[in-house]
Amino acid sequence: MTERSIVIIGLPGSGKTTFLAALWHLVMDDEDDTALRFHKLSVGDMAHLNRIAERWREAKEQDRTGIAGHKMVSMNLLDGNKMPVRVTFPDVPGEAYRRMWEDRECDPEIADIMDAEGVLLFIHSDSIVSPSWVVDEVTLARQLGIDVPKGQEVDWHPRLAPTQVQIVDLLQLLCEPPLDVGPRRLAIMLSAWDKAKREGLSPSDYIDAKLPLLGQYLRQGVNGWTCQIYGISAQGGDYDPVEPDQMAKPQAELLRKLDRPSARISLINGYNNSHDLTEPLAWLMQ
Repeated sequence: MTERSIVIIGLPGSGKTTFLAALWHLVMDDEDDTALRFHKLSVGDMAHLNRIAERWREAKEQDRTGIAGHKMVSMNLLDGNKMPVRVTFPDVPGEAYRRMWEDRECDPEIADIMDAEGVLLFIHSDSIVSPSWVVDEVTLARQLGIDVPKGQEVDWHPRLAPTQVQIVDLLQLLCEPPLDVGPRRLAIMLSAWDKAKREGLSPSDYIDAKLPLLGQYLRQGVNGWTCQIYGISAQGGDYDPVEPDQMAKPQAELLRKLDRPSARISLINGYNNSHDLTEPLAWLMQ
């Protein structure tokens, strides 16, 4: 029996940990029918997974300091035919992927798991940095009465690049040696979809509107990606902050009162809505 694998990646703050917490609740609580069922935990700390799932159920933001020591989470899920798929979450900050863009370097532990047949890529839909033009910046500064000296050099850092540039470059790096494994499937997860959906666009249309470079790259198919785009709200709204001195969120209290925590999950494929976070994983297995 061949075990297939999926790797989950994303830039900092893209929603990977929240997805993992919600997924762990979903496959362990067994309150909903899902495309994939839990089989076993291959690598990782079950106490850690239970902890982040508990924070998710309590509608509390994840405490990054509490998960810094964990390196990897890898679980086996089974499809309807009892075929296993290994889902690997590199439990490292998104900065590891950002370094691939900024420093052209890849941590060895990341490179070791990049041979997966499927890639689940997270993009925070409410934190997209759009391209900006010098002429627009100068015009705005003058309108605000800010002097812009001619010939002044402006320091630039790769981190200032638009989100779509960083994402496209990351995907291209995955198609270059030693990370290239040939054509594979890509599921793009637009997280925080509860905020993005206000614009009335499907996830695919949202990519075209907000990340047109990424949309054009995927349509051209130059690197052999077979792509599916999802909108996902694994939280369902704003959660209470980590710091106890910060104001609690009224929406968090409403979410805690739900009879079924999984009801807060929303997964959008086109205009279809479900609560099953294993659907994109099942598609990546095909």
